[in-house]
Amino acid sequence: MAISLRSRAQIELLREAGRLVAQTFELLRPHVQPGMTTRELDRMAEKFIRDHGAIPVYKGYNGFPATICASVNNVICHGFPSKTPLREGDIVGIDIGAKLNGWIGDSCVTYAVGALAPETQRLMDVTEESMWRGIRAATAGNRLGDVGAAIQQYVEANKFSVVREYTGHGVGQVLHDEPRNIPHYGKPGTGLRLQPGLVFTVEPMVNAGRAETKL
Repeated sequence: MAISLRSRAQIELLREAGRLVAQTFELLRPHVQPGMTTRELDRMAEKFIRDHGAIPVYKGYNGFPATICASVNNVICHGFPSKTPLREGDIVGIDIGAKLNGWIGDSCVTYAVGALAPETQRLMDVTEESMWRGIRAATAGNRLGDVGAAIQQYVEANKFSVVREYTGHGVGQVLHDEPRNIPHYGKPGTGLRLQPGLVFTVEPMVNAGRAETKL
């Protein structure tokens, strides 16, 4: 499948879908508290997205049963919402995708549940900063390896590790668009050259400890 470069008008439609996803995150933020369940957060997100004329694109995707992915603590990504109450000191990564007027917004935010242990807070801070470094490297003329390297170098300098098995991806009118593989690690000057109109996610997954995952 060929990589599509988006027009300014298409990017504005993507921006509108992304804005709705961001608004959904802000709706959930005050409710991510000890005692809340991720299933209830899922219900709130689905209602908000549908009330704004959009479709939750994860629901039914390859059989996924929910509007949000809710990944608590050592669950890296794609966690199922559950009836288990959140506890003080947890972190929960919430992934949301919404299709509005035919275009998809897709993003993930990790929330702190109450007060965090210092090393957990540091993991959150380093991961967020690595994301911004990756975004700043995503400029026309650079390569995908520059984006991944910016993330990897910062993460590893802070003694954490970057997950290899799960990556970012292109986004447009389908959830996982071309390019299908946007690594959060890499070598500068390698990989696909970035061009104006290319749209993809930068969503690093960072581990305290080793990079390996278990399914």
